[in-house]
Amino acid sequence: MAKTKISPEQVEQLVDRGVRNKWYPIAPSWTIKDKPVGMMRLGDPIVVWRDGKGKINVLEDRCPHRGARLSMGRYMGDRIACWYHGIQVTGDGVVAKVPAVPQCPMEGEKAVKSYPSFEHMGGIFVWFGDELHPDPVPFDMPEEFTSDEWAGLLCTAHWNCNYRYAIDNVMDPMHGTYLHAVSHSMSEGDKEAVMRVRDTDHGLIFEKDGQRGVNFDWVEFADTGAYWMRLTLPYRKNAGPGGEFGIVGFATPVDDENCRVFFWRTRKVSGWERDVWKFMYRTRLEGLHWDVLEQDRIVLEGMPNDARDKEFLYQHDTGLARVRRMMEVEAESQLAALADARAAVAAE
Repeated sequence: MAKTKISPEQVEQLVDRGVRNKWYPIAPSWTIKDKPVGMMRLGDPIVVWRDGKGKINVLEDRCPHRGARLSMGRYMGDRIACWYHGIQVTGDGVVAKVPAVPQCPMEGEKAVKSYPSFEHMGGIFVWFGDELHPDPVPFDMPEEFTSDEWAGLLCTAHWNCNYRYAIDNVMDPMHGTYLHAVSHSMSEGDKEAVMRVRDTDHGLIFEKDGQRGVNFDWVEFADTGAYWMRLTLPYRKNAGPGGEFGIVGFATPVDDENCRVFFWRTRKVSGWERDVWKFMYRTRLEGLHWDVLEQDRIVLEGMPNDARDKEFLYQHDTGLARVRRMMEVEAESQLAALADARAAVAAE
Protein backbone atom coordinates (compact mmCIF):
# COMPACT_ATOMS: atom_id res chain seq x y z
CA MET A 1 0.00 0.00 0.00
CA ALA A 2 1.29 3.45 -0.90
CA LYS A 3 1.99 5.74 2.01
CA THR A 4 -0.68 8.30 2.82
CA LYS A 5 0.21 11.74 1.50
CA ILE A 6 1.16 14.06 4.34
CA SER A 7 0.91 17.84 4.01
CA PRO A 8 3.84 20.18 4.75
CA GLU A 9 1.72 21.78 7.47
CA GLN A 10 1.35 18.43 9.25
CA VAL A 11 5.10 17.83 9.05
CA GLU A 12 5.87 21.31 10.37
CA GLN A 13 3.49 20.84 13.28
CA LEU A 14 5.08 17.55 14.34
CA VAL A 15 8.64 18.81 14.03
CA ASP A 16 7.79 21.98 15.97
CA ARG A 17 6.35 19.91 18.82
CA GLY A 18 9.10 17.27 18.70
CA VAL A 19 9.84 14.33 16.39
CA ARG A 20 8.67 11.13 18.08
CA ASN A 21 10.30 7.74 18.59
CA LYS A 22 13.38 9.27 20.23
CA TRP A 23 14.96 9.53 23.64
CA TYR A 24 14.97 13.05 25.11
CA PRO A 25 16.49 14.35 28.35
CA ILE A 26 13.69 15.91 30.41
CA ALA A 27 15.31 17.08 33.65
CA PRO A 28 18.51 16.87 35.68
CA SER A 29 18.49 13.99 38.15
CA TRP A 30 18.96 16.22 41.18
CA THR A 31 15.60 17.97 40.60
CA ILE A 32 13.50 14.81 41.03
CA LYS A 33 13.06 13.33 44.50
CA ASP A 34 10.08 11.50 45.98
CA LYS A 35 7.55 14.32 45.55
CA PRO A 36 5.72 14.08 42.18
CA VAL A 37 6.82 16.79 39.73
CA GLY A 38 4.62 17.85 36.83
CA MET A 39 6.11 19.20 33.61
CA MET A 40 5.43 19.53 29.90
CA ARG A 41 7.69 17.84 27.37
CA LEU A 42 7.01 17.53 23.61
CA GLY A 43 3.59 18.99 24.40
CA ASP A 44 2.80 16.04 26.70
CA PRO A 45 1.90 16.77 30.33
CA ILE A 46 3.89 14.25 32.39
CA VAL A 47 4.50 13.54 36.06
CA VAL A 48 7.89 12.34 37.31
CA TRP A 49 8.84 10.91 40.71
CA ARG A 50 11.13 8.41 42.46
CA ASP A 51 9.78 5.33 44.19
CA GLY A 52 11.09 4.00 47.49
CA LYS A 53 14.08 2.41 45.74
CA GLY A 54 15.05 5.61 43.95
CA LYS A 55 13.80 4.46 40.55
CA ILE A 56 12.42 7.14 38.23
CA ASN A 57 8.77 6.78 37.18
CA VAL A 58 7.19 8.81 34.36
CA LEU A 59 3.44 8.86 33.64
CA GLU A 60 0.96 10.91 31.72
CA ASP A 61 -0.10 13.60 34.19
CA ARG A 62 -3.76 12.58 34.21
CA CYS A 63 -5.88 10.64 36.67
CA PRO A 64 -7.99 8.08 34.74
CA HIS A 65 -11.02 8.88 36.90
CA ARG A 66 -11.77 12.53 36.13
CA GLY A 67 -8.57 13.85 34.58
CA ALA A 68 -7.08 15.67 37.56
CA ARG A 69 -3.32 16.19 37.59
CA LEU A 70 -1.54 13.28 39.25
CA SER A 71 1.36 15.64 39.93
CA MET A 72 -0.87 17.31 42.52
CA GLY A 73 -1.34 13.98 44.29
CA ARG A 74 0.18 12.25 47.31
CA TYR A 75 3.40 10.26 47.13
CA MET A 76 2.99 6.61 48.18
CA GLY A 77 6.32 5.08 47.15
CA ASP A 78 5.57 2.97 44.08
CA ARG A 79 2.36 4.88 43.35
CA ILE A 80 0.65 8.27 43.44
CA ALA A 81 -2.73 8.85 45.09
CA CYS A 82 -4.77 11.43 43.16
CA TRP A 83 -5.58 14.45 45.33
CA TYR A 84 -9.14 14.65 43.99
CA HIS A 85 -10.57 11.22 44.94
CA GLY A 86 -7.59 9.18 46.13
CA ILE A 87 -7.25 6.93 43.06
CA GLN A 88 -3.87 5.16 43.37
CA VAL A 89 -1.80 4.73 40.18
CA THR A 90 1.48 2.82 40.05
CA GLY A 91 4.60 3.73 38.10
CA ASP A 92 3.57 1.51 35.18
CA GLY A 93 0.18 3.23 34.87
CA VAL A 94 -1.92 0.55 36.56
CA VAL A 95 -4.76 1.55 38.89
CA ALA A 96 -3.81 -0.15 42.15
CA LYS A 97 -6.73 0.99 44.31
CA VAL A 98 -9.94 2.99 44.18
CA PRO A 99 -10.53 3.63 47.88
CA ALA A 100 -14.03 5.07 47.53
CA VAL A 101 -15.51 2.02 45.74
CA PRO A 102 -15.00 -1.62 46.82
CA GLN A 103 -13.98 -3.92 43.95
CA CYS A 104 -14.01 -1.09 41.40
CA PRO A 105 -13.55 -2.36 37.79
CA MET A 106 -10.75 0.16 37.31
CA GLU A 107 -8.50 -1.68 39.72
CA GLY A 108 -5.83 -3.73 37.99
CA GLU A 109 -6.27 -1.92 34.67
CA LYS A 110 -3.44 -0.07 32.92
CA ALA A 111 -5.32 3.18 32.53
CA VAL A 112 -2.52 5.77 32.33
CA LYS A 113 0.24 6.00 29.74
CA SER A 114 3.69 5.26 31.14
CA TYR A 115 6.96 6.40 29.56
CA PRO A 116 10.16 4.30 29.53
CA SER A 117 12.99 6.17 31.23
CA PHE A 118 16.55 5.87 32.54
CA GLU A 119 19.16 8.04 34.23
CA HIS A 120 22.67 8.71 33.00
CA MET A 121 25.35 11.36 33.57
CA GLY A 122 23.09 13.28 35.93
CA GLY A 123 20.18 13.49 33.49
CA ILE A 124 16.81 11.75 33.15
CA PHE A 125 16.05 10.45 29.67
CA VAL A 126 12.53 9.52 28.51
CA TRP A 127 11.30 7.67 25.42
CA PHE A 128 8.59 9.59 23.53
CA GLY A 129 7.17 7.00 21.17
CA ASP A 130 4.09 7.29 19.02
CA GLU A 131 1.25 4.74 19.15
CA LEU A 132 3.13 2.42 16.78
CA HIS A 133 6.34 2.54 18.84
CA PRO A 134 5.53 2.38 22.56
CA ASP A 135 8.67 0.32 23.23
CA PRO A 136 12.00 2.15 23.02
CA VAL A 137 14.94 1.48 20.76
CA PRO A 138 18.42 1.46 22.32
CA PHE A 139 20.18 4.80 22.66
CA ASP A 140 23.67 4.44 21.21
CA MET A 141 25.38 7.10 23.30
CA PRO A 142 28.35 9.24 22.29
CA GLU A 143 31.77 8.18 23.58
CA GLU A 144 31.79 10.97 26.15
CA PHE A 145 28.85 9.27 27.89
CA THR A 146 30.32 5.78 28.02
CA SER A 147 34.12 5.99 28.31
CA ASP A 148 35.98 6.30 31.61
CA GLU A 149 38.46 8.51 29.78
CA TRP A 150 35.92 11.35 29.75
CA ALA A 151 34.47 13.52 32.49
CA GLY A 152 31.23 15.46 32.09
CA LEU A 153 29.15 18.03 33.94
CA LEU A 154 25.55 18.87 33.04
CA CYS A 155 24.40 22.41 32.35
CA THR A 156 20.69 22.91 31.61
CA ALA A 157 18.33 25.85 31.15
CA HIS A 158 14.82 26.77 30.03
CA TRP A 159 14.71 28.90 26.88
CA ASN A 160 11.61 30.74 25.69
CA CYS A 161 11.94 29.68 22.07
CA ASN A 162 11.13 26.67 19.93
CA TYR A 163 13.73 23.91 20.36
CA ARG A 164 14.56 24.05 16.66
CA TYR A 165 16.10 27.49 17.19
CA ALA A 166 18.44 25.94 19.76
CA ILE A 167 19.46 23.20 17.32
CA ASP A 168 19.95 25.72 14.50
CA ASN A 169 22.16 27.77 16.81
CA VAL A 170 24.49 24.87 17.58
CA MET A 171 24.59 23.87 13.90
CA ASP A 172 25.91 27.35 13.03
CA PRO A 173 29.65 27.51 13.87
CA MET A 174 30.07 30.97 12.33
CA HIS A 175 27.99 32.69 15.00
CA GLY A 176 30.70 31.98 17.57
CA THR A 177 33.16 34.40 15.98
CA TYR A 178 30.60 37.21 16.08
CA LEU A 179 28.12 36.72 18.93
CA HIS A 180 30.76 35.37 21.31
CA ALA A 181 33.64 37.57 20.11
CA VAL A 182 34.60 38.61 23.65
CA SER A 183 34.37 35.09 25.08
CA HIS A 184 37.40 33.68 26.92
CA SER A 185 37.53 30.77 24.45
CA MET A 186 35.87 32.06 21.25
CA SER A 187 37.61 35.33 20.47
CA GLU A 188 40.04 34.00 17.87
CA GLY A 189 39.80 32.84 14.28
CA ASP A 190 38.74 34.15 10.90
CA LYS A 191 35.46 36.01 10.54
CA GLU A 192 35.18 34.66 7.01
CA ALA A 193 35.25 30.95 6.24
CA VAL A 194 34.42 28.30 3.68
CA MET A 195 32.18 25.62 5.21
CA ARG A 196 31.79 21.99 4.23
CA VAL A 197 29.57 19.02 5.18
CA ARG A 198 30.88 15.52 5.86
CA ASP A 199 28.37 12.71 6.15
CA THR A 200 28.74 10.19 8.99
CA ASP A 201 27.06 6.85 9.70
CA HIS A 202 24.47 8.57 11.91
CA GLY A 203 24.29 12.14 10.65
CA LEU A 204 26.80 14.76 9.59
CA ILE A 205 29.68 17.03 10.56
CA PHE A 206 29.58 20.68 9.52
CA GLU A 207 32.97 22.38 9.69
CA LYS A 208 35.18 25.26 8.67
CA ASP A 209 37.58 24.31 5.91
CA GLY A 210 41.18 24.72 7.07
CA GLN A 211 40.56 25.85 10.66
CA ARG A 212 40.68 23.53 13.67
CA GLY A 213 41.33 24.13 17.36
CA VAL A 214 40.92 27.90 17.03
CA ASN A 215 37.27 28.68 17.77
CA PHE A 216 33.92 26.96 17.32
CA ASP A 217 35.25 25.25 14.18
CA TRP A 218 32.98 22.22 13.72
CA VAL A 219 29.81 20.59 14.97
CA GLU A 220 28.41 17.08 14.66
CA PHE A 221 24.71 16.15 14.51
CA ALA A 222 23.73 12.53 15.11
CA ASP A 223 20.60 10.41 15.42
CA THR A 224 21.42 7.26 17.41
CA GLY A 225 18.06 6.78 19.10
CA ALA A 226 18.21 10.42 20.23
CA TYR A 227 19.10 13.65 18.47
CA TRP A 228 22.37 15.00 19.86
CA MET A 229 25.10 17.41 18.86
CA ARG A 230 28.81 17.53 19.66
CA LEU A 231 31.50 20.18 19.34
CA THR A 232 34.80 21.21 20.88
CA LEU A 233 36.28 24.57 21.82
CA PRO A 234 39.91 25.47 22.58
CA TYR A 235 40.97 25.90 26.19
CA ARG A 236 43.73 28.17 27.35
CA LYS A 237 46.71 26.41 28.91
CA ASN A 238 45.83 27.75 32.37
CA ALA A 239 42.45 25.96 32.29
CA GLY A 240 43.77 22.85 34.00
CA PRO A 241 44.68 19.35 32.77
CA GLY A 242 43.05 17.48 29.92
CA GLY A 243 42.21 17.97 26.27
CA GLU A 244 39.87 20.36 24.52
CA PHE A 245 36.66 21.56 26.11
CA GLY A 246 33.76 19.62 24.60
CA ILE A 247 29.99 19.91 24.57
CA VAL A 248 27.43 17.18 23.97
CA GLY A 249 24.11 18.93 23.57
CA PHE A 250 20.41 18.13 23.37
CA ALA A 251 17.38 20.37 22.87
CA THR A 252 14.10 19.05 24.28
CA PRO A 253 10.79 20.65 23.28
CA VAL A 254 8.49 21.80 26.05
CA ASP A 255 5.81 23.06 23.68
CA ASP A 256 5.72 25.03 20.42
CA GLU A 257 7.34 28.10 21.98
CA ASN A 258 9.58 26.79 24.78
CA CYS A 259 12.36 24.27 25.21
CA ARG A 260 14.91 23.00 27.71
CA VAL A 261 18.51 22.74 26.59
CA PHE A 262 20.94 20.21 28.03
CA PHE A 263 24.65 20.75 27.52
CA TRP A 264 27.09 18.26 28.98
CA ARG A 265 30.45 20.03 29.36
CA THR A 266 33.05 17.36 28.67
CA ARG A 267 36.81 16.92 28.79
CA LYS A 268 39.04 13.95 28.12
CA VAL A 269 40.60 13.61 31.55
CA SER A 270 40.79 10.83 34.12
CA GLY A 271 42.20 9.92 37.53
CA TRP A 272 43.22 12.74 39.86
CA GLU A 273 43.26 15.15 36.91
CA ARG A 274 39.48 14.65 36.57
CA ASP A 275 38.99 16.02 40.09
CA VAL A 276 41.28 18.97 39.38
CA TRP A 277 39.40 19.86 36.20
CA LYS A 278 35.98 19.58 37.86
CA PHE A 279 37.18 21.82 40.69
CA MET A 280 38.54 24.40 38.26
CA TYR A 281 35.38 24.23 36.21
CA ARG A 282 33.12 24.87 39.17
CA THR A 283 35.27 27.64 40.63
CA ARG A 284 36.68 29.45 37.58
CA LEU A 285 35.11 28.39 34.28
CA GLU A 286 31.43 27.69 34.80
CA GLY A 287 30.43 31.34 35.11
CA LEU A 288 32.26 32.19 31.88
CA HIS A 289 30.43 29.41 30.03
CA TRP A 290 27.08 30.55 31.41
CA ASP A 291 27.82 34.01 29.97
CA VAL A 292 28.18 32.45 26.52
CA LEU A 293 24.93 30.51 26.88
CA GLU A 294 23.13 33.65 27.98
CA GLN A 295 24.22 35.40 24.79
CA ASP A 296 22.68 32.56 22.77
CA ARG A 297 19.49 32.62 24.83
CA ILE A 298 19.00 36.38 24.51
CA VAL A 299 19.38 36.31 20.73
CA LEU A 300 17.12 33.29 20.21
CA GLU A 301 14.39 34.48 22.57
CA GLY A 302 14.38 37.82 20.74
CA MET A 303 13.62 36.17 17.39
CA PRO A 304 9.96 35.97 16.30
CA ASN A 305 8.26 32.58 16.18
CA ASP A 306 7.98 32.82 12.39
CA ALA A 307 11.62 33.79 11.80
CA ARG A 308 12.22 30.69 9.66
CA ASP A 309 9.46 31.80 7.26
CA LYS A 310 11.29 35.04 6.44
CA GLU A 311 14.96 34.07 6.50
CA PHE A 312 17.54 34.21 3.70
CA LEU A 313 20.03 31.36 4.11
CA TYR A 314 23.51 31.24 2.58
CA GLN A 315 26.42 28.82 2.42
CA HIS A 316 27.22 28.99 6.14
CA ASP A 317 23.71 27.67 6.84
CA THR A 318 24.12 24.42 4.92
CA GLY A 319 24.54 22.38 8.10
CA LEU A 320 21.36 23.57 9.78
CA ALA A 321 19.44 23.24 6.50
CA ARG A 322 20.54 19.60 6.22
CA VAL A 323 19.50 18.87 9.81
CA ARG A 324 16.13 20.51 9.28
CA ARG A 325 15.55 18.29 6.27
CA MET A 326 16.57 15.15 8.18
CA MET A 327 14.01 15.93 10.88
CA GLU A 328 11.30 16.74 8.34
CA VAL A 329 11.85 13.48 6.47
CA GLU A 330 11.64 11.55 9.75
CA ALA A 331 8.45 13.37 10.77
CA GLU A 332 6.81 12.75 7.40
CA SER A 333 7.64 9.05 7.62
CA GLN A 334 6.17 8.80 11.12
CA LEU A 335 2.97 10.60 10.13
CA ALA A 336 2.51 8.47 7.02
CA ALA A 337 2.97 5.24 8.98
CA LEU A 338 0.41 6.34 11.55
CA ALA A 339 -2.07 7.37 8.87
CA ASP A 340 -1.66 4.07 7.01
CA ALA A 341 -2.11 2.07 10.23
CA ARG A 342 -5.27 3.95 11.13
CA ALA A 343 -6.62 3.54 7.62
CA ALA A 344 -5.98 -0.21 7.77
CA VAL A 345 -7.85 -0.47 11.07
CA ALA A 346 -10.76 1.52 9.67
CA ALA A 347 -10.90 -0.71 6.58
CA GLU A 348 -11.13 -3.83 8.74
